Amino acid sequence: MSDEQRRQDLADFLRTRRMRLSPEQVGLISAGRRRTPGLRREEVAQLANVGVSWYTLLEQGRAIHPSREVLDSIADALHLTPDERQHLFLLADQQYRVDTHIADEQVSPALRRVLDALNPLPAYAIGRRWNFLAWNRTAEQVLLLLEPVPPYAYNAVWRMFANPVSQRLYIPQWEQVAQKMLAEFRADSAHFVDEEWFKHLIADLQRVSPEFRAWWPRHDVRGRADAQKTMQHPLLGCLLFEHTTLQVPTTPELKIMIYTPLPGTDTLAKLQQLMEQDMVAQI
Repeated sequence: MSDEQRRQDLADFLRTRRMRLSPEQVGLISAGRRRTPGLRREEVAQLANVGVSWYTLLEQGRAIHPSREVLDSIADALHLTPDERQHLFLLADQQYRVDTHIADEQVSPALRRVLDALNPLPAYAIGRRWNFLAWNRTAEQVLLLLEPVPPYAYNAVWRMFANPVSQRLYIPQWEQVAQKMLAEFRADSAHFVDEEWFKHLIADLQRVSPEFRAWWPRHDVRGRADAQKTMQHPLLGCLLFEHTTLQVPTTPELKIMIYTPLPGTDTLAKLQQLMEQDMVAQI
């Protein structure tokens, strides 16, 4: 999309959002009959605490570059939904800053059923903090998720660097796997660099892990990509997987990780046997 088209779409979006609101909906007193529906530009400017002339230029598609703070004020004034607010930031060519003060991340019952249906393929969901939020029975057995690892009980990065049991899964390739995870984690955590939780996690990792302490200052970053993974499971022996990451459209920060047995190996047979034994043990 060209800058001109983006500015025009932004102008149209603001105008349509303004026209759907009445003064009463935003706490203003309506003075007489109006020739056109919705709020006036000066009313939106008043509610957003911006200049009328400036807002008029923005709604006319002029080359105006509002800050994130001003966009938040306009979004509040127009009573935008979270999806509309994100769209506003996109049209204004600004990065949308997701609320980083959400206490709990939720995995829907439908998504949990999807994870269960993937058995005997290991599958799990992690959130923006890299915490394991949900997993199926196979993932629990293969990734050794039976026990929490305090103080960051089910954090994937903490378990990789601070838990010897998790580390042994990837020997002799642990350093390579850990460095890739760390680069992906740094790329993600840059969005939440000011959040105290991340600061505490990083400080604790530096304290307990010499490898983390040595690698974190490198500032290596990488995006998530499909890849092969080799594990040395204490009961199953060598397991070979293709690792795929899926994103949940309604919750972009929620990632679904799926481990598919590598074709031509005995990994799938081992997983099926593991699940059969697990079912017998539960009877």
